[in-house]
Amino acid sequence: MGLRKILTDKEPALHKTCREVTNFDARLHKLLDDMRETLIDSNGVGLAAPQVGILRRVVLVDTGEEILELVNPSLLETDGEQIGAEGCLSVPGKYGLVKRPMYAKVRAQDRYGEWYEAEGEELIARCFCHELDHLDGILYTEIMERFLTEEELAYDEED
Repeated sequence: MGLRKILTDKEPALHKTCREVTNFDARLHKLLDDMRETLIDSNGVGLAAPQVGILRRVVLVDTGEEILELVNPSLLETDGEQIGAEGCLSVPGKYGLVKRPMYAKVRAQDRYGEWYEAEGEELIARCFCHELDHLDGILYTEIMERFLTEEELAYDEED
């Protein structure tokens, strides 16, 4: 396993649509293992393959109980609405006000190609949507209402 460099928002790879994974082999497993190590090292909640320079439909989401490996994920269902602060490992030190669903359900394959479904609310729903956007070359900065000020962020941390 190894740490991968996280690309920043200026990198062209982050603005491209990713290709579907068709080979569920040792190369994919190495990517998933490296992404897991990179996600843990960066204290992130989610990480998409294009953030480490790989244009494949692969995402990791840390639910707090486990790190989900989502290969070729698609959004099946959403419900409700939340508006809140959102950040990104590829946009370090900045947070924006973003509207996302309160609930999201995704369908994805695991590292062996088996299909499964996962669902989450609040932060997990936000993370599913954020990471799947990465696979289509969309950063939260393109859909946010505005950046949050340092004062707003400090106020949120006090709550």
